[in-house]
Amino acid sequence: QVQLVESGGGLVQAGGSLRLSCAASGRTFSLYAMGWFRQAPGKEREFVAAISRSGWNTYYADSVTGRFTISRDNAKNTVYLQMNSLKPEDTAVYYCAATRAYTSSAYVTKHDEYNYWGQGTQVTVSS
Repeated sequence: QVQLVESGGGLVQAGGSLRLSCAASGRTFSLYAMGWFRQAPGKEREFVAAISRSGWNTYYADSVTGRFTISRDNAKNTVYLQMNSLKPEDTAVYYCAATRAYTSSAYVTKHDEYNYWGQGTQVTVSS
């Protein structure tokens, strides 16, 4: 069982930056691939970024490539999402998610393949 708690959301002007954190409970964090998703009002939840359990491999949605960076610190049981050059269309509730990974290089991009979810943190980008 993994419990996830996101933090770091807030209100920022377009062009600004935020760093989201997701703290995980348990001693086996390094066995889980992690991902970030977001959901804007009236829209479906969409994939943002994913990272393998080792941290060596990452993958991004086209809409955030070059602006967002996912990383993890297995010693701190935490995954991060650094968001730069934010745009109003990035406004959403951001969720982190975890899924057991059986290889160190695998990352997961489909939301229905994640087993554990945080409660979400609101990111609002003003124009």
